[in-house]
Amino acid sequence: QVQLVESGGGLVQAGGSLRLSCAASGRTFSAYVMAWFRQAPGQEREFVTTISWSGGTTYYADSVKGRFTISRDNAKNTLYLQMNNLEPEDTAVYYCATNSRRWGEPYKTERAYDYWGQGTQVTVSS
Repeated sequence: QVQLVESGGGLVQAGGSLRLSCAASGRTFSAYVMAWFRQAPGQEREFVTTISWSGGTTYYADSVKGRFTISRDNAKNTLYLQMNNLEPEDTAVYYCATNSRRWGEPYKTERAYDYWGQGTQVTVSS
């Protein structure tokens, strides 16, 4: 049973930084793509960033490019999202996700992911 548990969310002022973590368990973490999505109140869940199983390939949404960095520590079974220069528009519940395709390619679409964490709230005040 794959389990994903996010942490690190909170309240921060605009221009500040947060680091989210996603602890994975239940299978070999290093063999699977990981991703971050977010959902703001009243809006659909949207892609933020994804990383290949090796960590060598990453993709970002245009809205976060240059401010957010995704990384993974396969030895610790943990995914990270470093968020800098946060903006009020970044306020959302952030979810980590993965899928069932061993050694698969990273995708930006929600339907490509099978497993989701419970989410962690990020609130950016102006």
